[in-house]
Amino acid sequence: MTRAALFDVDGTLVDTNYLHVTAWWEAFRQAGHTVPMPAVHRAIGLGSGDLVAHLLGPARDREQDAGISATHSALYATCFERLPPLDGAADLLRAMAGRGWTLVLATSASGRELKALRRALDADDVISGTASSDDVDEGKPAPDPIRHALDIAGATDDEAVYIGDSVWDMAAATRASVPAVGLLSGGIPRADLEAAGAVEIHDSPAALLDRLDSGVIGRMSR
Repeated sequence: MTRAALFDVDGTLVDTNYLHVTAWWEAFRQAGHTVPMPAVHRAIGLGSGDLVAHLLGPARDREQDAGISATHSALYATCFERLPPLDGAADLLRAMAGRGWTLVLATSASGRELKALRRALDADDVISGTASSDDVDEGKPAPDPIRHALDIAGATDDEAVYIGDSVWDMAAATRASVPAVGLLSGGIPRADLEAAGAVEIHDSPAALLDRLDSGVIGRMSR
């Protein structure tokens, strides 16, 4: 039987959420917008275009969108050589691969950013593929990234689990009928992840690794 573990990356496997928050905050500031950092934080996990639309709303000057996203990308790129993996992240991936799980990354990152994240994670030997924002028409919270990751893994929704850290992750997985496991490592409150559809929640990749024999992953491994 195929078992597929689909993973978000930012805030789930690599400790980048607050780097993104700072880069987005500055990008908005340079474009003349004051956006509170907590609001930016809650939007992390959306693709760039959706994040700008979510935070500035439909009445914004849409001609600014591409420039704001480009400024964020340039600022964030200054961190590419020092992105920190979360404790236990690579060990979690290798442990699941060792138990027969097919691992696919389903992330809003793409291009150079995705390469930097994979380099930081240093677990390409067990990652079977990546569903990035370049591969789908709609990003999270739409189910498209999760469904594309399922196709890459060759799995059905009842053969998979999704692990992420944002409400957008939980919503996308739930809409794709895939059980969503939430991690608190991205800084989003437990209650918010539960409200968005998380079936269980762990503090970090290391905490999930310690509990692989229990919960939804343990049941699916038997």
